[in-house]
Amino acid sequence: MIDILINVTLLAFLAITAIAIVRMTHLFAIVMLYGIFSFLTAGLFVVMDAADVAFTEAAVGAGISTVLMLATLALSKDHQEKKSRHRPWLPLSLVVVTGAALVYGTMDIPGFGDPAAPSQVHVAPYYIEQSMPDTGVPNMVTAVLASYRGFDTLGEVVVVFTAGIAVLLLIGGRRAKQTDKTQLEKESDDA
Repeated sequence: MIDILINVTLLAFLAITAIAIVRMTHLFAIVMLYGIFSFLTAGLFVVMDAADVAFTEAAVGAGISTVLMLATLALSKDHQEKKSRHRPWLPLSLVVVTGAALVYGTMDIPGFGDPAAPSQVHVAPYYIEQSMPDTGVPNMVTAVLASYRGFDTLGEVVVVFTAGIAVLLLIGGRRAKQTDKTQLEKESDDA
């Protein structure tokens, strides 16, 4: 019962945040709300016992993406945002049709935690029975993440690593320019 209450509360906050993002015009506030949206999504993944996905969402969505958007905003602060001259009916209708198709596609998905779901009937017993003989790893979670889903886990690690390197390059590039300006100012003061 408490899980349902937490899920409904998080989904309500997600909907409120999404509506606020759509209605905002100030870019800094929109970036901050995107970070909050990703953080709420990570919380929802934690409640659904998907800690690895929650960690990735928190690191990439709430952390690195927010930093990259703030850096982009800081680098482009001299440009004014132009008001749109067209009506958003075509994009809105496209989003509504896509959303309806996604909702329709989820109609025959088994319920969350349903013991009769194919993943519980076919996949989980195989992992429980065969993970030790197949991989030699005594921990089933480690066997699934490192062996059965090794390429997927490698892909997640590469995404997080690449995003981290990009942030470091952005920050390092900014500091190098500031150091060059400071050095030029010192040389001109000495002359």
